[in-house]
Amino acid sequence: MPAAEKISIALPPELAANIRKAVETGEYASSSEVVRDALQEWMLKRNLREQSLDELRNLWRQATADKTPGAPVDEILDRLERKYQARADAAR
Repeated sequence: MPAAEKISIALPPELAANIRKAVETGEYASSSEVVRDALQEWMLKRNLREQSLDELRNLWRQATADKTPGAPVDEILDRLERKYQARADAAR
């Protein structure tokens, strides 16, 4: 394992208790391991969120650059109304 930097953090009592419990039950070997795992999950979610935003930005750029005519608003709204009405009817 590469060299580790030691830092100190303050946690609310509930979080600290959850960390201690995870170690006591053997789910994790140490409180540091719990925090490392949580930080890795956080970084993964953060990266996925960034990727999703990048994809959305690209789709937006493509859509605004596309000069082909779109469907009329009334047609789209009628289609959506039929779709959701069919779902409501099926749920009855």
